[in-house]
Amino acid sequence: MDRLWADGWRHFGDYFFRYSRMVVEDGSHQTIQPLRIPLVDFTTSKSQRRIWKRNSDVAISIVPAVVDDEHEALFLKHRERFVTNVPESLRVFIPSPVPDRLPCSCVSVEVRLAGKLLAVSYLDVDIKGVSSVYAIFDPAEQRRGLGTLTLLEEIRWAQSQGKRWHYPGYATAEPSGYDYKKTFRPTEYFDWHGTWRVLENS
Repeated sequence: MDRLWADGWRHFGDYFFRYSRMVVEDGSHQTIQPLRIPLVDFTTSKSQRRIWKRNSDVAISIVPAVVDDEHEALFLKHRERFVTNVPESLRVFIPSPVPDRLPCSCVSVEVRLAGKLLAVSYLDVDIKGVSSVYAIFDPAEQRRGLGTLTLLEEIRWAQSQGKRWHYPGYATAEPSGYDYKKTFRPTEYFDWHGTWRVLENS
């Protein structure tokens, strides 16, 4: 997995893929940028520290990845955010019957308030790095910044495990809904010619 991530690959279950361009709703093209964060150099911003403070009342745990009725129920709430290409199930993204170990080791960051599941993210784990697979949260709790919170917790956990890289997934060179991933400093992007380059302003 370390070698695949370093070459721009991602996966959902046993379906592995990579692509450098995509067509968006208005017919225009966007350039895909695989991202990674050098963990030894990572520093939190003021806004990211505020998200930790805003969520001081929640319980966060790192557990073996699972997809069950509780997680599916949260996904059904999460997918209300989508207007087009609405996914049918969480298993579109986490289809393995044993997601904690196939096709590779995977853990979840679970965020709970008084026992209620507010957010969960899935994180693949290998020797040198980790890679975000998918994250969901309750839209009713959007003010908490739960997507950023789970990513911050992934980073913190990966650092505690001595990992070198965190791969947060794709963004685009053009402005998009994935721009929040570019706010983590420093961040590198894959140039599709075998080189990772420092993202501008990162």
